[in-house]
Amino acid sequence: MYKLTSKALFFAQMGALAFSVQAANLPENLQWQTNWDDPLFASEQAKRGGTLRTHLQSFPLTLRSVGPDSNAGLRAYFLDGVPSLVTRHPDTLNWIPSIATEWAYAGDNKTIYFKLNPEAEWNDGEPLTADDFVFMLTFYRAKDIIAPWYNDYYTKTIADVVKIDDHTLAVSTVDEKNPEELMLTLGGLVPRPAHFYKGGKDKNGDGIDDNYVRRYNFKAEPTTGPYRVDKIKKGKSLTLKHIGEDWWGYGNRYYKNRYNVEKIRFTVIRDEDVARQHFEKGDLDVFDLTLPEIWHEKTDTEVYQKGYVQKFWGYNQTPQGGGGVWVNTAVPLLNDLNVRQGILHATDIDGLIEKLIRGDYQRKPHAIGFGHGKYDWPDAKAPDFNVETAVNYFTKAGFDTVGADGIRVNADGQRLTFEMVYPYAAWTPRMAYLKEQAKLAGLELSLKLIDGATGFKYMLEKKHQLAFVNMGSGEIPATGSTSIPRAPTSHKPTISPTTAHRNSTP
Repeated sequence: MYKLTSKALFFAQMGALAFSVQAANLPENLQWQTNWDDPLFASEQAKRGGTLRTHLQSFPLTLRSVGPDSNAGLRAYFLDGVPSLVTRHPDTLNWIPSIATEWAYAGDNKTIYFKLNPEAEWNDGEPLTADDFVFMLTFYRAKDIIAPWYNDYYTKTIADVVKIDDHTLAVSTVDEKNPEELMLTLGGLVPRPAHFYKGGKDKNGDGIDDNYVRRYNFKAEPTTGPYRVDKIKKGKSLTLKHIGEDWWGYGNRYYKNRYNVEKIRFTVIRDEDVARQHFEKGDLDVFDLTLPEIWHEKTDTEVYQKGYVQKFWGYNQTPQGGGGVWVNTAVPLLNDLNVRQGILHATDIDGLIEKLIRGDYQRKPHAIGFGHGKYDWPDAKAPDFNVETAVNYFTKAGFDTVGADGIRVNADGQRLTFEMVYPYAAWTPRMAYLKEQAKLAGLELSLKLIDGATGFKYMLEKKHQLAFVNMGSGEIPATGSTSIPRAPTSHKPTISPTTAHRNSTP
């Protein structure tokens, strides 16, 4: 069994900077593993080159992947979509090499050793080393990044990162985990470029520039991925450019025939209907189709009739994040469990699906999403829309009187009314339906549209009372600053110049 050196344990326990921690030698008898035998999954017919033209509803408030305003759609290119130590094969679900080519379990249910690909480098040309993973821990623990979730996770879950040599490191968790969970926790770690952050003012002594948020707001950080920021037209567009055929990742067989587009151009088009028209004219190459009214009513024009765009409805089994009404329990009245229970039973999700969105969507009972295998609660049941049940809960909370306008009132004269924010204008009819149904239980919902990145920032800062939004998800269900808002559906329809896709999760 491997144990960290006394120096390493001291730093881990005291929460000091892990950047200076090093172990002298590898433990004996480590069983190194790798996996180069799983089938390739990218098409041999894929062609290189060209520009993929797509759109954003709002320009990102920052290019940072961490800190205030960083939960934007481009995050997938700057953090979530770049290589990690290892990754899952999408079909076999076996672990396969990514930045790390080999790994070995220490046997203590806390530590895994990784050997890094010596060819791996940042997309500014600088070599990637174990120092970048050690710096990662320093970075995420720093208060100057203004990211409490990361501060907490990388202190209470990730115990230490120890450099053995330039291309070997040991990573450990605070608590013991079984081998699968241990690799899920540690194998997905992504490095941060230590060289990029050198030279900043650091009065706090946490290793990060005291002015991190402002200094790096629109300064693109290097990643290990195949794309770098090429052009920025603030408020209008942003273009990513491929590193080229010499990207280090192409030395890994599992990256073969992937990342084929030379450039990716994001143009800001705030109205989804306008974006669809741009797509149909050929000005955009892809268009995410999530709205049933578009799929059923607006895809019968000439471009579809003549076969320029073909509609296709497919299925996938990807994990889905939690969605629906998110409650800010720090708000007075909403800290009352009875009020929250009443709101749940006064929210007619099933009626919304049936009457407004053609039954196209599926409601799953899991509060934090579904498709997470054993992490899902198998017997979970979604709360039903039940006016009588909602009224009983509201009455228990003291709202036992109904005003002249039909809204319930408590003994202090407070009306049972809450603001509900939502991020997409296309959802307005849906929110209006929920508002009218809630009135049947004496609950008033005051609707507020705050679209784009501004809307999600509003929610993250807990300025909302109620928020209707869906989150992204990974293999392990979680909520927090890593989640990304997306369209409110278990379906993910898209269309392209030759095919209109409608991907659905059964």
